[in-house]
Amino acid sequence: MTGGAQGLSRGMAEGLLENGCKVVLVDIQKEKLEAVCEEYRAMGYEAYEVCGNLSDRADVDRIFTEAMEILDGKLDVLIPAAGVQRRHLPEEFPIEEWDLVLNINLNAVFLMIQKALKVMLKQAAGGKIITIGSMVTWFGGTTVPAYTASKGAVSQLTKSLAVDCAGRNININCICPGYMDTEMCANMTQERKDECTVRIPAGRWGTPEDLKGPVLFLASSASDYLNGTTIPVDGGYLVK
Repeated sequence: MTGGAQGLSRGMAEGLLENGCKVVLVDIQKEKLEAVCEEYRAMGYEAYEVCGNLSDRADVDRIFTEAMEILDGKLDVLIPAAGVQRRHLPEEFPIEEWDLVLNINLNAVFLMIQKALKVMLKQAAGGKIITIGSMVTWFGGTTVPAYTASKGAVSQLTKSLAVDCAGRNININCICPGYMDTEMCANMTQERKDECTVRIPAGRWGTPEDLKGPVLFLASSASDYLNGTTIPVDGGYLVK
């Protein structure tokens, strides 16, 4: 589980831990990551940390290798959930921030999946891969061109990989969170937040808790005939 020190990634990891999974959490925030894993271990959960920088391809290699050592070479579920967002008008968007967003949100996702497939395809039980899209998989958002491009690409990548892996005992599906009350949305203007809230039929923003059920479904045998899907978890936002 990448990005596991906070936000939606932590919520998804917690759902797996609560149901008996051994989970490796990956994040660049070392102290925060260690504190989260210590907290979970104190609760009796098998949570382990690997700190690293997903925007650095060499570090992605190290991260995956260390995680597999912790997991004794077996990988049932991969959730490359880490994501970053930067807000600028398109004509002012710094190219270095574009590169950062695409490296973490898209390139690292594919690199981790590629490594996971090499493990899962050798396992009799295969494996489950859950990618994380966004509402901007369908919409353009505002002042987030890099984030929108990366998340749209993740949903299409999921479909492409599913076509190649569905007959080989690998399930790859994408969860698209709606507007969630996490750190990522903290820099939105109040006007934009209010505009989004009005459109959510559920009447509230989502929380990390709301992703536990979908993740458990996609990580389990209950979803064995589901492949290449893009599932909005958005309180009805998309259909209004």
